[in-house]
Amino acid sequence: MYGFEALTFNIHGGYLEAIVRGYRSGLLTASDYNNLCQCETLEDIKMHLSATEYGPYLQNEPSPLYTTTIVEKCTLKLVDEYKHMLTQATEPLSTFLEYITYGHMIDNVVLIVTGTLHERDVQELLEKCHPLGMFDSIATLAVAQNMRELYRLVLVDTPLAPYFSECITSEDLDDMNIEIMRNTLYKAYLEDFYRFCQKLGGATAEIMSDILAFEADRRAVNITINSIGTELTRDDRRKLYSNFGLLYPYGHEELAVCEDIDQVRSSMEKYPPYHSIFSKLSYGESQVLDKAFYEEEVKRLCLAFEQQFHYGVFFAYMRLKEQEIRNLMWISECVAQNQKSRVHDSVVFIF
Repeated sequence: MYGFEALTFNIHGGYLEAIVRGYRSGLLTASDYNNLCQCETLEDIKMHLSATEYGPYLQNEPSPLYTTTIVEKCTLKLVDEYKHMLTQATEPLSTFLEYITYGHMIDNVVLIVTGTLHERDVQELLEKCHPLGMFDSIATLAVAQNMRELYRLVLVDTPLAPYFSECITSEDLDDMNIEIMRNTLYKAYLEDFYRFCQKLGGATAEIMSDILAFEADRRAVNITINSIGTELTRDDRRKLYSNFGLLYPYGHEELAVCEDIDQVRSSMEKYPPYHSIFSKLSYGESQVLDKAFYEEEVKRLCLAFEQQFHYGVFFAYMRLKEQEIRNLMWISECVAQNQKSRVHDSVVFIF
């Protein structure tokens, strides 16, 4: 028993919880994916999707179709659904929904800064940004030369401002510094979101703690694997890990000293929830890891819908929808490039 959410939750949250559960019933099923994997052309994919919730978004698209068009329209549907929920939400749900977009804001900031460093056109970069992570002054990110300027000129007025306290330095922006900035921002964001969910209490706190702890652990593993063989020191690596999750603190101590993928594997196999993920890997192999993590995440997100009267369903739905869009992008790319044999490699079935 979590308290008395059932008595008061429906006053403000009942309508939106019903809406998000309705949206969830429109997610593609295993039979949809099996049909999509049989498609020979992008037109076939469009024809199959026309019988789903994506139909109205794709029906007026002229031939020839491109993968980017399909992904763009599917993302537009997600954005429309999110905006509808946000306009109907009251506190504290509206703040919770805003937190969901901060991850996309961080990705957009990193995309623009990295693109500018490599002298890409700002307009072209803006088109690649995720629509949920847009903010008013995003185009002016291109003028910043170091982290301090990035904060002072642009980010001080955005929701990301508090997360920048740990990464304001005068060092010039290069690929390594930008990647460290991304992970430092994500660490601060996840910890802040975790604290906010704990403050909400009840079923929301329990369900979101589990989902966010998994996200923090996954990021710790990815940071470790990606930093093997780079100049990042053990202490720098440890600073990028979030201060919560199943691996905190002893797992982080072990990951910080790992020198190769096999050492990461042996560290992670000590934790029962991650043993099944790492047992799928052969030694020295990390390509299958992303898919294994996505499958585990989908399993946990689906479990969020098994309980009522909590905000975790909103986060779960957004993440499941993003996974669905990744699936559609992969299938479309395989069909477009005539690589049908690889179509099942990265598709994660949701139901």
